[in-house]
Amino acid sequence: MSISIKTAEEIEKMRVAGRLGSEVLDYITPFIVPGVTTAEIDRLCHEYMVNVQGTIPAPLNYCPPGYIPYPKSICTSVNNVICHGIPNDKPLKNGDVVNLDITVIKDGYHGDNSRMFMVGDNVASHAKRLSQITYDCMWIGIEQVKPGAHFGDIGAAIQKYAEKAGYSVVREFCGHGIGAVFHEEPQVLHYGKAGTGPVMQAGMIFTIEPMINAGKREIKQMNDGWTIVTKDRSLSAQWEHTVLVTETGYEVLTVSAGTPAKPEKYLLG
Repeated sequence: MSISIKTAEEIEKMRVAGRLGSEVLDYITPFIVPGVTTAEIDRLCHEYMVNVQGTIPAPLNYCPPGYIPYPKSICTSVNNVICHGIPNDKPLKNGDVVNLDITVIKDGYHGDNSRMFMVGDNVASHAKRLSQITYDCMWIGIEQVKPGAHFGDIGAAIQKYAEKAGYSVVREFCGHGIGAVFHEEPQVLHYGKAGTGPVMQAGMIFTIEPMINAGKREIKQMNDGWTIVTKDRSLSAQWEHTVLVTETGYEVLTVSAGTPAKPEKYLLG
């Protein structure tokens, strides 16, 4: 397995792409209200990316082996949808939770991130807790990143925290290396054993994007060929950042003015 080490020039391009990817989420935040459709959210994000930022929406027509081309510019995963939800004409309801997964391409480099959004003022406390625990999981994973650490350290820390909360970790989808290529080595698992897997080196860039289910971890793919849901119909949540291994630790690249802050303390202490 060959994991690319990015040059200083590539890292700077990834900083720009990461910031722009995050700024799409900043832009769309006020529009996430009851009654809006995910298709409208997709349209707004597409126009902002193309007309304002001059970026390319990476998911649009993305077609890995075994898939049909993805038909939209963003992924919108509502309630029990784990990932890759395709925007549609169904309005969001008060109390829904939705993950927006945004990847832009700028000057040939990808900025990939996602956030959870609470729709309206009637989101159940258990849904808010799932989102917060998943956010904690992402940051606990990020905190493992430093030269000399193993990629298994990330998954082990995330799995321990999620399961302590009574949740399960999706295993079929994971974080990934990223740069000029959307998905490259390594695979960054969100479960596993500390001290296993490849060793991190300064200059590596990858995503950490845990998908955490309130119920069991088993998944089901819908007939559209893309949408992944929880098999037991329980809620799922996901947060994602793109991370650089630095000489002394890590740098989160998907940062903008509206990026939620790192937790001052974790929900489970």
